[in-house]
Amino acid sequence: MTTTKVYIVYYSLHGHVETMAREVQRGANAVEGVEATLWQVPETLSDTILQKVKAPSRANDVAEIRPEQLSEADGFLFGFPSRFGVMASQFKAFFDATHELWASQALAGKPAGVFWSTGFYGGGQELTALTAITQLVHHGMLFVPLGYTFGSGMFEINEVKGGSAYGAGTFAADGSRQPTELELQQAFYQGKYVAKITKKLKNQPLSS
Repeated sequence: MTTTKVYIVYYSLHGHVETMAREVQRGANAVEGVEATLWQVPETLSDTILQKVKAPSRANDVAEIRPEQLSEADGFLFGFPSRFGVMASQFKAFFDATHELWASQALAGKPAGVFWSTGFYGGGQELTALTAITQLVHHGMLFVPLGYTFGSGMFEINEVKGGSAYGAGTFAADGSRQPTELELQQAFYQGKYVAKITKKLKNQPLSS
């Protein structure tokens, strides 16, 4: 059986998305025959700005990805913070650099999910995912939403929980709040769910 490659590609300024990404990776790697790899997109902010916003150092165990490397994967999970209801500009800049892949439709037919962090309730827990779908559509990728397959965790109202039917999410608040156990469980589930679908599609390719 050939290995199914799932790339978890993320941008994280203060670490919230990175924490989610690592849990997504754990979930994906829980699927037999799947190899899930973490990647970071390049930073576009200067060191001076990063110091002013008190951003921690980037993870030194996660390599930066080049746009052309996306073609090596069978499926994806993309993670990013929200900025005014859309993905952070760092991640948008990365997608903007994938024009050669778009021209050849090298990513067409490959499944992809998204996960994110927002500051508060009105920060884009659904809108951030919805606006991100346009990137996938132009590449011909197959958006894989969670729907309500996460079960009772989707209906939790007794505690603050990010995420939606579009994918896993977390609230960062003023930056001090970290992903909760329930949010991490959803991230793990999403990684496993998308990995299973990716594996199934890889083994049953579309007829030409």
